[in-house]
Amino acid sequence: MENSPLIQIRNWEEISGLDENYTPIRTYQVCQVMESNQNNWLRTNWIAKSNAQRIFVELKFTLRDCNSLPGVLGTCKETFNLYYYETDYDTGRNIRENQYVKIDTIAADESFTQGDLGERKMKLNTEVREIGPLSKKGFYLAFQDVGACIALVSVKVYYKKCWSIIENLAIFPDTVTGSEFSSLVEVRGTCVSSAEEEAENSPKMHCSAEGEWLVPIGKCICRAGYQQKGDTCEPFICLKRLN
Repeated sequence: MENSPLIQIRNWEEISGLDENYTPIRTYQVCQVMESNQNNWLRTNWIAKSNAQRIFVELKFTLRDCNSLPGVLGTCKETFNLYYYETDYDTGRNIRENQYVKIDTIAADESFTQGDLGERKMKLNTEVREIGPLSKKGFYLAFQDVGACIALVSVKVYYKKCWSIIENLAIFPDTVTGSEFSSLVEVRGTCVSSAEEEAENSPKMHCSAEGEWLVPIGKCICRAGYQQKGDTCEPFICLKRLN
């Protein structure tokens, strides 16, 4: 899944700038810290989830230290909220806040000050959160500011899968991980060319939630007249003996 464009719902701004290495970046920023009871939303476009059931969201952001802002100690916050909303189709630009499910309150490990700005220290934070199990065709992500000074630098949305492999002469296809963190998805393998399943011992593997193949069971064997060479079965080569 690629980074999704964001839609400014309320008080967020899309801004171009440079990071600490002078690389051009585009960020979404909000800094409504002077007044209390802020409720500023930023939302992604609709994201199709393919056949994934568990989705991961990686956020990269900066957050201003409230103590470095004069006169805002009663109104400035140092967290923001992450939400999602499942739906089978794109519902357009309108947002109904009560439809969104809160994933977590996001806080920064490092916040920046005015001095950091002068020295071009970005103090980029990275947080990863998980959503699932998902049952509809897609979803939205939304970010709620409640009075912080935030720059959202990157939103990466992805899922995990076990990559196709050959094990014991059986091919196991790309397999998306299960709906729960402890899920093991059983997959039956398909024998490579010129191989067949061993009697009553079908090849199986289990795809873990972390995208790793585990617990191989059974195997394929080369058919008569073939021999195993690596992950393939090749014909026996008979060399005629010369007297």
